[in-house]
Amino acid sequence: MTVAAVLRTIIVDDDIEVASLHGRFVGAHPAFAVAATAHNGPDALRLIAEHRPDLVLLDFDLPGLTGLEVLRGVRALGGVQPEVIAVTAARDVESVRQARSAGIQHYLVKPFTARGLNERLDDVARDRLALVESGVRAELAQREIDALMTTGIRSRTVLPKGLSSETLDTVEAALGSAPNSSAVQIAELSGISRVSARRYLEYLVAVNRAEKTLDYATAGRPSTRFSRAASG
Repeated sequence: MTVAAVLRTIIVDDDIEVASLHGRFVGAHPAFAVAATAHNGPDALRLIAEHRPDLVLLDFDLPGLTGLEVLRGVRALGGVQPEVIAVTAARDVESVRQARSAGIQHYLVKPFTARGLNERLDDVARDRLALVESGVRAELAQREIDALMTTGIRSRTVLPKGLSSETLDTVEAALGSAPNSSAVQIAELSGISRVSARRYLEYLVAVNRAEKTLDYATAGRPSTRFSRAASG
């Protein structure tokens, strides 16, 4: 993959060793270079304002300011905004919803693999290259706009008709925060109907991102329980 210029990246994580590891992952990608590293919220906001990076790997649990507070501060700076990859242990539904509302398109739950991060970096580099190449024209075709507005996960996965990436993210986050749950419980956590929750859960099972088991402890018919896949 080639890009017009190396994409400058700021790593934000309160754990020094984790930040160093993420920096090595980013540095190994040919399209990116680490411009700075921050271990707390105020430093992150200062460094982002100073360097105006192309990408920020942003942890949510930070001293001083949370990752989402940092992101709000970055938005308030105005100007060209960096891409953001959330790198966090937060699996709860509210964190995912807030991330989506803040415009975060890439959400990696710790611990993740180098491959998982590399896929997100590929997405960011591809989108940036598309913007650079299309920037020479005053207007874009609809298909080009659609491609640029599509998040990385949606570009990699074509969902069945009637399923949305946003709701899938919410259901998967609910499943992570409440393992061994029924479709009814996941529906309540996700704010959707039981029928919809079951459709999303069955899809996650089909693509090996969730597992289902039968619970015989209840009276009458056994109930179906869902959990994130062991490798998910």
